[in-house]
Amino acid sequence: MLKVFTLCLFLAGFVVPALADDQPDCENGSQAELNMCAYNDFAKADKELNTLWPQVKKFAVDGDAALEGNDKGYVKALLASQRAWIAYRDGQCELYGFQSRGGSMEPMLVSGCKAQMTEARIKELKSIIEVNQ
Repeated sequence: MLKVFTLCLFLAGFVVPALADDQPDCENGSQAELNMCAYNDFAKADKELNTLWPQVKKFAVDGDAALEGNDKGYVKALLASQRAWIAYRDGQCELYGFQSRGGSMEPMLVSGCKAQMTEARIKELKSIIEVNQ
Protein backbone atom coordinates (compact mmCIF):
# COMPACT_ATOMS: atom_id res chain seq x y z
CA MET A 1 0.00 0.00 0.00
CA LEU A 2 2.81 2.39 0.86
CA LYS A 3 4.48 1.67 -2.50
CA VAL A 4 1.29 2.56 -4.38
CA PHE A 5 0.90 5.78 -2.41
CA THR A 6 4.54 6.70 -3.04
CA LEU A 7 4.16 5.99 -6.76
CA CYS A 8 1.04 8.19 -6.90
CA LEU A 9 2.87 11.06 -5.22
CA PHE A 10 5.81 10.63 -7.58
CA LEU A 11 3.57 10.69 -10.67
CA ALA A 12 1.56 13.63 -9.36
CA GLY A 13 4.79 15.57 -9.20
CA PHE A 14 5.01 15.31 -12.98
CA VAL A 15 1.36 15.52 -13.97
CA VAL A 16 0.16 18.46 -11.86
CA PRO A 17 2.85 20.95 -13.00
CA ALA A 18 2.27 19.92 -16.61
CA LEU A 19 -1.45 20.58 -16.29
CA ALA A 20 -0.88 23.88 -14.52
CA ASP A 21 1.34 25.18 -17.34
CA ASP A 22 -0.97 24.15 -20.16
CA GLN A 23 -3.19 26.87 -21.55
CA PRO A 24 -6.22 25.83 -23.55
CA ASP A 25 -5.94 26.18 -27.32
CA CYS A 26 -8.75 28.61 -28.02
CA GLU A 27 -8.34 28.40 -31.80
CA ASN A 28 -7.91 24.72 -32.63
CA GLY A 29 -8.33 22.98 -29.31
CA SER A 30 -10.51 20.12 -28.22
CA GLN A 31 -14.12 20.78 -27.27
CA ALA A 32 -13.08 20.72 -23.62
CA GLU A 33 -10.50 23.43 -24.33
CA LEU A 34 -13.02 25.52 -26.28
CA ASN A 35 -15.46 25.18 -23.37
CA MET A 36 -12.72 26.37 -21.02
CA CYS A 37 -11.89 29.32 -23.27
CA ALA A 38 -15.54 30.39 -23.42
CA TYR A 39 -15.81 30.10 -19.65
CA ASN A 40 -12.61 32.13 -19.21
CA ASP A 41 -14.05 34.85 -21.49
CA PHE A 42 -17.18 34.96 -19.34
CA ALA A 43 -15.16 35.00 -16.11
CA LYS A 44 -13.10 37.93 -17.44
CA ALA A 45 -16.21 39.90 -18.42
CA ASP A 46 -17.90 39.09 -15.11
CA LYS A 47 -14.84 40.31 -13.22
CA GLU A 48 -14.89 43.56 -15.20
CA LEU A 49 -18.60 43.99 -14.45
CA ASN A 50 -17.98 43.42 -10.74
CA THR A 51 -15.15 45.95 -10.82
CA LEU A 52 -17.41 48.51 -12.50
CA TRP A 53 -20.38 47.91 -10.20
CA PRO A 54 -19.19 50.01 -7.21
CA GLN A 55 -18.70 53.01 -9.52
CA VAL A 56 -22.19 52.63 -10.98
CA LYS A 57 -23.74 52.17 -7.56
CA LYS A 58 -21.91 55.25 -6.22
CA PHE A 59 -23.21 57.20 -9.19
CA ALA A 60 -26.75 56.11 -8.31
CA VAL A 61 -26.27 56.93 -4.61
CA ASP A 62 -24.96 60.38 -5.55
CA GLY A 63 -27.90 60.80 -7.92
CA ASP A 64 -30.35 60.01 -5.13
CA ALA A 65 -28.54 62.43 -2.81
CA ALA A 66 -29.21 65.23 -5.28
CA LEU A 67 -32.94 64.48 -5.32
CA GLU A 68 -35.63 65.07 -2.74
CA GLY A 69 -38.58 63.07 -1.45
CA ASN A 70 -40.45 60.99 -3.98
CA ASP A 71 -37.95 61.80 -6.72
CA LYS A 72 -35.39 59.49 -5.10
CA GLY A 73 -35.14 55.97 -6.39
CA TYR A 74 -32.01 55.85 -8.52
CA VAL A 75 -30.41 53.08 -6.42
CA LYS A 76 -33.66 51.12 -6.22
CA ALA A 77 -34.10 51.30 -10.00
CA LEU A 78 -30.47 50.34 -10.61
CA LEU A 79 -30.69 47.30 -8.33
CA ALA A 80 -34.00 46.18 -9.87
CA SER A 81 -32.53 46.62 -13.33
CA GLN A 82 -29.40 44.62 -12.51
CA ARG A 83 -31.32 41.78 -10.86
CA ALA A 84 -33.68 41.56 -13.83
CA TRP A 85 -30.77 41.68 -16.26
CA ILE A 86 -28.97 38.81 -14.49
CA ALA A 87 -32.12 36.69 -14.59
CA TYR A 88 -32.63 37.54 -18.27
CA ARG A 89 -28.98 36.83 -19.16
CA ASP A 90 -28.97 33.50 -17.41
CA GLY A 91 -32.30 32.41 -18.90
CA GLN A 92 -31.46 33.62 -22.38
CA CYS A 93 -28.10 31.88 -22.36
CA GLU A 94 -29.61 28.65 -21.05
CA LEU A 95 -32.05 28.85 -23.95
CA TYR A 96 -29.17 29.53 -26.37
CA GLY A 97 -27.43 26.41 -25.08
CA PHE A 98 -30.36 24.26 -26.20
CA GLN A 99 -28.84 24.34 -29.70
CA SER A 100 -26.57 21.60 -28.38
CA ARG A 101 -28.60 20.37 -25.39
CA GLY A 102 -26.75 17.61 -23.58
CA GLY A 103 -23.86 17.79 -26.02
CA SER A 104 -20.27 18.70 -25.41
CA MET A 105 -20.77 22.13 -27.04
CA GLU A 106 -23.51 23.25 -24.67
CA PRO A 107 -21.16 24.72 -22.01
CA MET A 108 -19.30 26.68 -24.69
CA LEU A 109 -22.53 28.11 -26.09
CA VAL A 110 -23.84 29.10 -22.66
CA SER A 111 -20.54 30.66 -21.50
CA GLY A 112 -20.04 32.45 -24.81
CA CYS A 113 -23.54 33.88 -24.61
CA LYS A 114 -22.96 35.03 -21.03
CA ALA A 115 -19.65 36.65 -22.01
CA GLN A 116 -21.26 38.59 -24.88
CA MET A 117 -24.23 39.71 -22.83
CA THR A 118 -22.01 40.75 -19.92
CA GLU A 119 -19.78 42.78 -22.23
CA ALA A 120 -22.88 44.52 -23.59
CA ARG A 121 -24.10 45.20 -20.03
CA ILE A 122 -20.76 46.76 -19.15
CA LYS A 123 -21.19 49.16 -22.07
CA GLU A 124 -24.74 49.99 -20.94
CA LEU A 125 -23.66 50.75 -17.38
CA LYS A 126 -20.68 52.81 -18.52
CA SER A 127 -22.95 54.83 -20.78
CA ILE A 128 -25.25 55.64 -17.83
CA ILE A 129 -22.31 57.21 -16.02
CA GLU A 130 -20.90 58.97 -19.10
CA VAL A 131 -24.20 60.41 -20.37
CA ASN A 132 -25.15 61.81 -16.99
CA GLN A 133 -21.86 63.46 -16.09
